[in-house]
Amino acid sequence: MADTSRQRFDESFLKRLEYLHMVSRKVVTGRLRAERRSKRVGSGLEFADHRDYAPGDDFRYLDWTVYARMEKLLLRLFEEEEDLTVYLLVDASSSMDLRLGETSKFDHALRIAAALAYIALANLDRVCIVPFSNRILGKMAPTRGKNQIFKVFQFLESIEPGGVTDLKSCARQFVHQNRRRGMAVVLSDYYDPQGYQDGLNYLRYNRYEPFVIHLFDEQEVNPALRGDMTLVDCETGTTQDITVTSRILEKYRALHTNLSEGLKRLCRKSEVSYFQTPVQVPYDEVVLRIFRAGGFLK
Repeated sequence: MADTSRQRFDESFLKRLEYLHMVSRKVVTGRLRAERRSKRVGSGLEFADHRDYAPGDDFRYLDWTVYARMEKLLLRLFEEEEDLTVYLLVDASSSMDLRLGETSKFDHALRIAAALAYIALANLDRVCIVPFSNRILGKMAPTRGKNQIFKVFQFLESIEPGGVTDLKSCARQFVHQNRRRGMAVVLSDYYDPQGYQDGLNYLRYNRYEPFVIHLFDEQEVNPALRGDMTLVDCETGTTQDITVTSRILEKYRALHTNLSEGLKRLCRKSEVSYFQTPVQVPYDEVVLRIFRAGGFLK
């Protein structure tokens, strides 16, 4: 574990993060206050909605134009500007930890999460890391400031992968544990027996901003398998005897394509940012693509 951690977050990794930060500054200029607006209403400058007047409310926020037209006392509500909280939800299920080549999806997710955390911290946003499988596995409390990146490294290194994926249950648990809304970056292979739709929709319905990063391994999509064998589910341990033929592999690849396309359609329909990447693409290239596409930094 320790050796792997040093390889993930060594000095060269930190230098690469600083380069990514320099590139990100060309996309957005960091300020003391983040340039995003929360969904929370209060006494800010941007109009959000009306509500009925109640005794004790400030008369200054009464909408007299509406009163003149409808003879109804309504209070104007405004969006408050505040720092963004970036939640990094990292899938730590057993399927993420399956290593077929030089790196696993889990290792790749940790590097991408560390890079995004560094950029968010440098942008003076708050960062919170939440690993999950069939339940929330822990939480790094929201923190702010670029010097907190070593706290991020330490927390990411402490995550022990295992278990099955249940995004729906974890999304519910996550929402109930965190009252402060923000961006919810979900890094996963989305191999969820219950499906990913309800979990992502639950985040949206509770006024989080999902940001989907879909990880896969090219060797998973195109396995070099032939003949009789016993397949073992790495999450549940169940086994299945099978004869692998070209036709079986075609069906398998079609299922993976359906998973990816379905996730992409859901995100497009819901106006959720979606990025798919194999572990064979270096983490820094993935992060640069995210910056250039927009959506993570505004």
